Amino acid sequence: MLSSYLPILILFGVATFIAAAAVLLGTLLGPRRPTPRKQSAYESGMTPIGPAQRRFPIKFYLVAVLFILFDVEIIFLFPWAVLLRGAGEAGWFLLGEMIVFVLILLVGYVYAWKKGAFEWD
Repeated sequence: MLSSYLPILILFGVATFIAAAAVLLGTLLGPRRPTPRKQSAYESGMTPIGPAQRRFPIKFYLVAVLFILFDVEIIFLFPWAVLLRGAGEAGWFLLGEMIVFVLILLVGYVYAWKKGAFEWD
């Protein structure tokens, strides 16, 4: 059973090694000549004006959280669809579970809509 996961573990190990080696080699072998110009913040080629940390409207965060929420929930549909295809008699039970899942998502979507989360004014 565990032998079927061995190629995935090897791939994960090789990818981790290559990423760590690239960062380490870049740090050790790369040039380090700091100048005031290199140390300054870069914003579209213009000299920064004012503080670097400014407040963003909450709408940005709300839209991002809603996107991640619904995006992650939709990802659950793919394994369910694969499982449903070979479920046989249990397919009706799985279909009922997915209907309940989608209804819960729909309730959350309507709630966010009524609260004005999708208004961008």
